[in-house]
Amino acid sequence: MTRKEDVISQILEAFAANPYPGDAFLQGSFDGCEPYDEVGAFVGKTDWSKLDSTMLDSHYCALSFFSEGGFRFFLPAYLIADLREELLTADPLFHLWHGFATVSSEVPVGSQTVRRDSGGKSLLNPKRHGAMTWGDYARHRLSVFTREEAKAIVAYMTYKREHDTMGLDKSRIDAALNEFWLDRAENAPSREILVAHLKEEERFTAALQRRQEEKQ
Repeated sequence: MTRKEDVISQILEAFAANPYPGDAFLQGSFDGCEPYDEVGAFVGKTDWSKLDSTMLDSHYCALSFFSEGGFRFFLPAYLIADLREELLTADPLFHLWHGFATVSSEVPVGSQTVRRDSGGKSLLNPKRHGAMTWGDYARHRLSVFTREEAKAIVAYMTYKREHDTMGLDKSRIDAALNEFWLDRAENAPSREILVAHLKEEERFTAALQRRQEEKQ
């Protein structure tokens, strides 16, 4: 069985060095005022490890409205709070399997009942996203994590699976692990590759700036 404290230590190590995305780059959705209200609570919070679980729980919807960078930066705070059983409403696990496991519901519409599917190969929203499926969207959003971060997420999901005594999420976790996370944990770009790329971009930008200054 996976030990809780081992998973927490792995999360802390994998995410500790992540830079804060910046106040202007936390919000990913701009539909209505709710995204701003939810994500706005995280503006200026440059150290995710110091966030109170009560604050995280009261802004559980932010997990749906963060930009990819914001989601990557603040997710570990939610994961650790969840492992410590400090969350009453927020469900970070949902955001890691949703899109890979198909979820169906029966919705009464007048005298009829309509079946609604989300996840997997179901279309997301053809008017806005064309032929993109829920699985396509999940892969895009979750590809923000490095190899080390994905390994920590796999450890978290494995722990949640092992302790799912009612079996509510096991099949959903399995679908996400098999379709995305296990491969991500082995083949995603590593933290070292990310750091090297950023340094190269900085050198390139500095060279361009020098050339511009020489022309003036």
